[in-house]
Amino acid sequence: MTTTLPEAPAGVDTGRLADWLVRYLPGTGPLTEVRPLDGGRSNLTYRITWGERGYVLRRPPLGHVLATAHDMGREYRVLSALADSDVPVPPTYGLCRDPEVLGAPFYVMGFTAGITYRSDAELAPLGPTSARRATEALVDTLARLHAVDPVRAGLGDFGRPAGFMARQVRRWRRQWEASRTREIAGADALNDRLAAACPDSGRAALVHGDFKLDNVLLDRADPGRVTAVLDWEMATLGDPLADLGMLCMYWDGFAGVDRAPVASPGALEGWPDRAALVERYARTHPHGLERLGWYTAFGFYKLAAILEGIHCRTVQGLTVGEESADLAAAVPLLVARGHAALDAA
Repeated sequence: MTTTLPEAPAGVDTGRLADWLVRYLPGTGPLTEVRPLDGGRSNLTYRITWGERGYVLRRPPLGHVLATAHDMGREYRVLSALADSDVPVPPTYGLCRDPEVLGAPFYVMGFTAGITYRSDAELAPLGPTSARRATEALVDTLARLHAVDPVRAGLGDFGRPAGFMARQVRRWRRQWEASRTREIAGADALNDRLAAACPDSGRAALVHGDFKLDNVLLDRADPGRVTAVLDWEMATLGDPLADLGMLCMYWDGFAGVDRAPVASPGALEGWPDRAALVERYARTHPHGLERLGWYTAFGFYKLAAILEGIHCRTVQGLTVGEESADLAAAVPLLVARGHAALDAA
């Protein structure tokens, strides 16, 4: 192409991207914008402008230690499968499996309007009514995801539900070992405790893997409406209580932490607490909730492993625009709160 290309951020070769867009994306260029978006701390996310339309590009991090956590094909497949479901997702436009283009597989999806709340300060202007409606919309969206029939959606072979949680405990132990650059007190012991009390597999459902408030877009005018669920990199078939446990962990897991990487709405005045989340979810899916404490503890361990992986990549100089020091400092706290969740369970 002869058009002047925008400056290339880390992880994107704008010339090769423009050539790919010409071949695979509807409409005409030129490529006038490629810029990193906030969030998406594991996979990298960019806003691109191609002609008069905006899109989003997703690719793996510049260096990663667990290939299955960054499978662009899986993420693209689940988004495409949910296009006609009751779960709001961005439209998909193209998947590139050829690592010669950007150095790794990537995909392009539509840009969806909405707002993502990532801090307590951003949530503060929402009054109690908006807080309640946003909470209900979040939980109801999760319940609708878990009601999707994987076979009808074409995802019947998307995972192995039998033994799902036992494999998850082992998987995130491997992730921790692969990311180990320092010793975190209690981390190995937490994994041992989780493994010893691991529940049997529950009903099989499509699970998101990292469901939380800042992985959804809410309508700016109506915070009681979810416009899109984002960041499907860990989606699979498995135990739906893993998603609910993660949501409970996120809901107040960083309460009292300075410069927390996510909001803790359950600890804010006017917001429903963790028990209200569970009660709302139980209206649709009431079974197995007596073991939810274990799943919440696993959520703490899993997030600690994810953040430790980001810390490892930061040490290696392979991250883009991340609050690495704050994330690294949060890991010991998550481990301690994981132990506390197991003690309470």
